[in-house]
Amino acid sequence: MAYFANMRAELLIRRRVAFGERDFAELVVWRVPTPVPPTDHGFKYRLVYVVDGIRVIGFDNERGKGDHRHDEGRETPYRFRDVDRLLDDFVEAVETWRKSHGKD
Repeated sequence: MAYFANMRAELLIRRRVAFGERDFAELVVWRVPTPVPPTDHGFKYRLVYVVDGIRVIGFDNERGKGDHRHDEGRETPYRFRDVDRLLDDFVEAVETWRKSHGKD
């Protein structure tokens, strides 16, 4: 157990994807030694899609709020399963937004 107490956060993903001059996605995922309350998994993450300087899609977990997502200003709970599913859900949300706003 002492090993985990001394373990540091490990950066798993840090990526920025430009879709055009005015929109991009940024994905950051860390493995953390202890869960971020109230979550019970060992990841800290921030996935965001920004258009014209405004976050239109976001998935993150923060202390006190837990796992949640942002859709054009609305915040709703998000059920985190694993990192692969998180990435799939984010990509799907971005693709859906882009299609519905004539970006694809």
